[in-house]
Amino acid sequence: MKIAIVGATGEVGRMMIKCLEEFEIPVTELDLFASQRSAGRELFYNDRPYKVQELKNSALLAHRDYVLFSAGAGVAKSFAPIAAEACDVVIDNSSAFRKEESLPLVVPEVNGDLLGGYSGIVANPNCSTIQIIIPLAVLDKLFGLKKLIVSTYQSVSGSGNSGIQAL
Repeated sequence: MKIAIVGATGEVGRMMIKCLEEFEIPVTELDLFASQRSAGRELFYNDRPYKVQELKNSALLAHRDYVLFSAGAGVAKSFAPIAAEACDVVIDNSSAFRKEESLPLVVPEVNGDLLGGYSGIVANPNCSTIQIIIPLAVLDKLFGLKKLIVSTYQSVSGSGNSGIQAL
């Protein structure tokens, strides 16, 4: 499976790499992208070093099975459509496409069936929403929820690796 991660040096990008390892995803090619400032760094996947490349339009023109975006809404708006032209599925972790009615907003455990045969950009909800929607989907199916009021207090991890290091 050919996979690229955009925003690979950020906290979420690093976690994406870790999850690929832990879930033993059969990755045959892995490309890691980040800003010019982070280009050239080495990150490891299954104990093998990978050099982070600068994100440029031309870098996303190669075919890949999946491109995972975790680089902010501005980067996603600029680069995800380019990746979607060449790749099967682009999964964006930012807020860029969450309100686009023509694109699926997916939590795999709840409505992953929307992705059967799908190609293009996939949005996902905010991290707090994902965590709460999984049990709520079950409760809604069993009892029919009518209203929900939620307050969240975001953690420092939302500011990325630099925020965690500063803390």
